[in-house]
Amino acid sequence: MDWDNLRYFLELARAGTLVGAARRLAVDHTTVARRLQALEKQVGSALFAREAGGHRLTEAGRALLPQVEAMEAAFLAVENAAPGVRQGLHGLVRIGTTEGFGNLILAPQLARFALSHPGLVVDLLALPRLVHLSRREADIVISLERPARGAVLVVKLTDYVLQLYGATSYLERHAPIHTADDLRGHTFISYVDDLLFSKELQILDELHRPAHFALRSTSILAQYEAARAGAGLAVLPAFVAAQDPALVPVLPGVARFQRTFWMSMPADNKHVARIQATWAFLREAVAAQQGLLLPGMNAI
Repeated sequence: MDWDNLRYFLELARAGTLVGAARRLAVDHTTVARRLQALEKQVGSALFAREAGGHRLTEAGRALLPQVEAMEAAFLAVENAAPGVRQGLHGLVRIGTTEGFGNLILAPQLARFALSHPGLVVDLLALPRLVHLSRREADIVISLERPARGAVLVVKLTDYVLQLYGATSYLERHAPIHTADDLRGHTFISYVDDLLFSKELQILDELHRPAHFALRSTSILAQYEAARAGAGLAVLPAFVAAQDPALVPVLPGVARFQRTFWMSMPADNKHVARIQATWAFLREAVAAQQGLLLPGMNAI
């Protein structure tokens, strides 16, 4: 049996789509389809059910998967132990997370990590939406809500602080704010309610229900730019706004909120060296950023 066909089967099982598997393997999606057809002909059974959303393992595919994973683990062990083989991490690791955290906290750290491992390709999906681990959109996902089910490894990555901010230019033009009641009549910047991807971001409801919004956006970075331009008040992560001299915390003793980032990956990735190393690096790198994530608090 051709190991390459089995390798294509394994990546399709992980990615869930021909395009996703092709991206991981750096080939065209038709190559993945051709390899799968060849393997199914060899085993005499359909290994995937073709669905509108992608490819789902059949009973035969589920039975084959652990055997192929064991073969992969054995192959990697031989490769790593053999004298004269290439050293270091190789291959693709895809990380999904929220837009602000990905761009401002993770991107500089992952750039450093990639420089240390030239054989590694890091895809950072920093998006204002959920990145679905169940659909294999990423190898590692950092989310605001803890995954509730499935064969998934989960750790608490970090807490972080959000604060109500206003630009100096905005605050100088409007009535002073000393209590939450003073927020009446002020203009706000926030998310688009029906496109909010996590209930953990419904923060304004805990403080004040605005009557008027100057701007609503799916992007936290767009909200930040609107706030610093003086368009209104916005609840922003401290790691986005705290170091900007144009923005001032509003009601710092009251309008301060704390949320959690959870990191997860499929349990079957725990033996993949490049993903294991990336997982460990992310924990270490984020632990070193506690001053930005939790300003004014002791490191957790």
